[in-house]
Amino acid sequence: MRRTVLRALVRLVGPLLLVLVVVRMDDRDAVLGAVASASAAPLALAAALNVLNIHLKVVRWDALLRARDIRYPLRRAWSAYLTSLYVGMLTPGRVGDLLRIRYLRHDLGVPYAEGLATVVMDRLCDLYVLAAFVAVGVARYSAVIAGRLAWLTWGGIALTVLAPLALLIPGLAERVLLAVSRRLVKEPAQSAEPGAASRFLVALRAHVGRGLLYTLPVTVATFVVNFVQGYLIARALGVPLSLFDVTCLLAIANLLGLLPISIAGVGVRELFFSLVFPSLGFSAEHGVSFGLLVFAVIYLVVVALGFVSWQVAPPPSAPETAPAGTAQP
Repeated sequence: MRRTVLRALVRLVGPLLLVLVVVRMDDRDAVLGAVASASAAPLALAAALNVLNIHLKVVRWDALLRARDIRYPLRRAWSAYLTSLYVGMLTPGRVGDLLRIRYLRHDLGVPYAEGLATVVMDRLCDLYVLAAFVAVGVARYSAVIAGRLAWLTWGGIALTVLAPLALLIPGLAERVLLAVSRRLVKEPAQSAEPGAASRFLVALRAHVGRGLLYTLPVTVATFVVNFVQGYLIARALGVPLSLFDVTCLLAIANLLGLLPISIAGVGVRELFFSLVFPSLGFSAEHGVSFGLLVFAVIYLVVVALGFVSWQVAPPPSAPETAPAGTAQP
């Protein structure tokens, strides 16, 4: 109970930051006025692009599955991915990604280690591409992100890039994964799989190679769609940000959104925008308005789609009901 309460309190840090930013503004009504007067057409187009973004992510996951000779129907993959996004948006740490492992186990009888390898590689593609965009963004806003903050930011980028490489070090990776699996695995069926850690590492390392020539460009495309959404949102607000500035802003905001102190980066994103926008010639109120619309158009729309997916194709309650090589329609 104490841990549950502590997690809930930590997740409130982001919203509290948002309240603090709004309270300290000189013209709080300007934020609501800007959001209310935003043009509907660019916002509608930005919201519609969520479908393209999700589809690209599903295609990437399908490519990772096929690389391990796992054939998963696209419709079912869509349901699994969308439901996992829904849970991931509402919880810190992107734990919703683990739901896809359960879908694969239930529908195809895929071992947990194999399913986990595709999910981890899927996430690593996002992390490495995001780190590249963030590095460009930090260089772009070097006047704002300076001193200790600059060291902290560059250190975070380096950690993001270097930490996953530990999975390639024989011996160390096995020991770490064994310790983690003992804490995460709750079901006897999962813990009974012999050599699960080794199987996971073999499957994960099998993705490093020629397959990345396809998955990394698809990952870049997903981020480009996201940045175009941000550009459309800025246009809807009447803020003439360039696509390059939007790219830098959203890249850093996405990295900050990974911190488990908020839900979908609420508050952290708006605080960052309120600090950077004045250096671009706009007010802090513009930055907060932009952040709120990014949350509404990109994140809340995905949550709504995921909620529908949850009702239509909820996560399996049983670990496995289908033999390997088959899938439910």
